[in-house]
Amino acid sequence: MPESSLTLVDWRRRVYDSYADVRSSTDPASAHSRWRAVRDEMFQTHPQSPLADGDPLRETGLSYWPYDPTLRFDTPLLAAQPAEDRLVEAGGDGTIRMRLIGRVELPAPIGGSLDVWWLHQYGGGIFVPLRDGTSGEQSYGGGRYLLDTAKGSWLGGGDDFVTLDLNYAYHPSCRYNAAWQCPLAPTGNTVTARIEAGERL
Repeated sequence: MPESSLTLVDWRRRVYDSYADVRSSTDPASAHSRWRAVRDEMFQTHPQSPLADGDPLRETGLSYWPYDPTLRFDTPLLAAQPAEDRLVEAGGDGTIRMRLIGRVELPAPIGGSLDVWWLHQYGGGIFVPLRDGTSGEQSYGGGRYLLDTAKGSWLGGGDDFVTLDLNYAYHPSCRYNAAWQCPLAPTGNTVTARIEAGERL
């Protein structure tokens, strides 16, 4: 097995472990601080980091808004109108197929709803991207990811609800490196409110 495959396995294991720590914690703010520290260390030193050598972020770490406990909530998974699968070209990952499985409503003062997708790649997983009023100004114009469970980012939920914490919104790898091609937030994953939480530019 090539070394790059081994380092990718390690990257994914560490991402899974960081979210497992969040799920097991009774203090969301402290868990968020640990999650940030792990993410920074991986971006700065790991062979699979999307940051180019010499990128200033390897020294400064990634930027975030301060943790806001009011932006963590459980929300029911609501039915959505059936739609054709969405196909997204993703470079080395081939064509990603996304199936709409529902939607979640964001509480006031944010408002709006986000589509919830099922990714067929990587053995399957829930995917919730987000584009909001900060996109293109204070966060990446293509949007951020709230959940991508095929790659480990799961905060919890049950048979009919999903735990969302907007403080964990993070930029996809394509924000840092053109070698990555990422599925970006479609219309149904766009809200007009400014969500000043999570990773920022």
